[in-house]
Amino acid sequence: MKRYLFITLVVAGMFMWAGLTFRSAAHDHSEERNAFTPETIPWGPAPPVVRHGAQFAVLEGDPTASTGDFTIRLKMPDGFRISPHFHPERENVTVISGTFKVGMGDDFDANKMKAFTAGSFAFLDPNMHHFAMACGETIVQVRGKSPLQFNYIHAEDDSSREK
Repeated sequence: MKRYLFITLVVAGMFMWAGLTFRSAAHDHSEERNAFTPETIPWGPAPPVVRHGAQFAVLEGDPTASTGDFTIRLKMPDGFRISPHFHPERENVTVISGTFKVGMGDDFDANKMKAFTAGSFAFLDPNMHHFAMACGETIVQVRGKSPLQFNYIHAEDDSSREK
């Protein structure tokens, strides 16, 4: 009888401990730092290397760090253009909404662009010369290795340079 009572108390204690642990984890609030719903994405102005008019959100990591991974989103209005450029690191691009047109080469040519609709994915290897344009409000998610760098083919396209 004592053994039965002891086992019952141990099992009850384990359930109580598990309940406290799960309740504590549920109130951790770490999801506020590492999980986002569309309404909680921290949009702000895009960095100066991207032409004025786009919005930018860092979801993970630090795209300005010297090493590490990052995930960012870029929200562009209809007709927004990104001039021919390349990146020294690979970038993985997922179209979240809208249509993102991308072309390859050193000169912006709308006739050489391919349309990627919501749900599309592409990766660009280092040093691939490309350009892009939004059709309708467009959001893309970019995952890559820090630092995120834009190397414009034509210096006058770099909006971060003083004019």
